[in-house]
Amino acid sequence: MEKLHSLYYVLEIAGTFAFAISGATAARKRNLDLFGICAIAFVVACGGGIIRDLCIGAIPPAGLTNWPYLVVAIIAAGLTVHFFPVVQRLTRPVLFFDAVGLSLFAVTGAEKALHYGHNGEVAVLLGITTAVGGGVIRDVLLTRVPVILEKEIYASAALLGAVLVVLGNYLQWVSRDWVAIIALTVCFTLRILALYFHWNLPVPANEKTDLDKQK
Repeated sequence: MEKLHSLYYVLEIAGTFAFAISGATAARKRNLDLFGICAIAFVVACGGGIIRDLCIGAIPPAGLTNWPYLVVAIIAAGLTVHFFPVVQRLTRPVLFFDAVGLSLFAVTGAEKALHYGHNGEVAVLLGITTAVGGGVIRDVLLTRVPVILEKEIYASAALLGAVLVVLGNYLQWVSRDWVAIIALTVCFTLRILALYFHWNLPVPANEKTDLDKQK
């Protein structure tokens, strides 16, 4: 159990770092000042986890009481600001780091809900909330349409990762460590493939657009 706890703690720290880079990069592109960049980085990194902890009764939330989360977020923001030209040269950096955080938090969110004795349904929902909550807060604060409200495969990738965690814990077909690794890999791979191949969820046909095309 101690080994499992250590694994998920490392995953949460890694997810915090990844989401903080995502938030700091988006904030830097909007020309926010240093405080604004750090604030967005922290909110993105810890927002989903704070919502999860409030829902499962883990009060006060770990994101507010454990100083490593704040320190990691600030370090990530500082590195992003200092090396911003390098970060900009990465292919769609915000989306890449967001995919890393998405997969990490979907896994840790579902696992923590299960650890607190909640059922599979709650674990899946809170896994998704942990994964997408910070991104939604980022997009709202930066006045952008949240990714989960668009047709991209985003929340559905988190859903798959959280479901794999729940199934793996109930069926016990492999060790819990491997369940985490498999779920994380599947979620991240699906998100990256969806970005690369432009996979999207179906949307209702726009009747006006279809008529215009016929004309």
